[in-house]
Amino acid sequence: MAAKKKSAARKSARKPRLAPSAVKRGLAAAEVALAIDHPDISSVVELVRQAGGAPLGAYREPLGGRPLLLASLPFSAVQPTPFQRDLSPTHAKRLAEAIENTGAFLDPLIVVRGEDGRFWTPNGRHRLAAAKVLGLKQITVLISPDETLSYRILALNTEKAHNLKDKSLEVVRMARNLARREPARTEASLAAEFEAAELLTLGLVYEDNLRFGGGAYNPLLKKVDRLTSKPLPAALRERQGYAKRLAEIDAEVKRIVELLQKRGMKSPYLRSYVVARINPVRFIKVKPGDKKPVMPIAQALLRMLAAAKKFDLSKVNMGDLAFVAAGAESAE
Repeated sequence: MAAKKKSAARKSARKPRLAPSAVKRGLAAAEVALAIDHPDISSVVELVRQAGGAPLGAYREPLGGRPLLLASLPFSAVQPTPFQRDLSPTHAKRLAEAIENTGAFLDPLIVVRGEDGRFWTPNGRHRLAAAKVLGLKQITVLISPDETLSYRILALNTEKAHNLKDKSLEVVRMARNLARREPARTEASLAAEFEAAELLTLGLVYEDNLRFGGGAYNPLLKKVDRLTSKPLPAALRERQGYAKRLAEIDAEVKRIVELLQKRGMKSPYLRSYVVARINPVRFIKVKPGDKKPVMPIAQALLRMLAAAKKFDLSKVNMGDLAFVAAGAESAE
């Protein structure tokens, strides 16, 4: 009994705990309150009324002090951002059913001012679709006058968790939109919005092939792909070349996998195994804090394609595949 108590105590001691910040931040209660007719929010109030909606209340968000307006807007007045991930009809229908069963539409959509005075929701596409399924006349929204918030909302989107394809497509669409609106901006200046360079490259491949298995190539790209100091239009053109090369590599990988399958190898990890074998930087470790690529991306992709074309089928054995499978399962 004593041994069990000691074991339980050790497990309890190992549980991670959230330590509070030593420095208190944000606004006091009186600073959060904001009148609807305050100059910082008055232009948004007018837009809401022009759209046939009604302002309900205003406040400053407690961390950065940005003004926000809680309002009711006609369903037709709100659109998803043009660079947002694709809608999942299945998820939208399930969400609508859950809301219907609850009998209440509780969560306001985050909304910003988009182009031409329109209202955009950067992270409420599925709730907006659910509202359509439910036939709602009005929806409650939380409006920020700061339009740039729509490009920084990706990290906060928890309505339907992003997989790699969703995130990559949303990031590259965002980049295209910003390249048109702010062509002088560089990739590197948008690091917070894009999160990771490899998402841009993978997104370009996914645009041409939604069935592309980007997860197999992500370990390679994390080591060699970096945001550049080039303006967005030029950077996207350069990345289009990387994406084309990656698609060529993937075509070779598929050819190799098919040949291995004809030899009787039916492992679900065949593709991951082949990609790992031709990865030129698989044994190079990234040092903590080192932001430089371990190899220029163009060189890495060229070497990877060459390795795929001269892949030796005779050197593949089931023992290697078992090792890859064990690594994949531990990663999951």
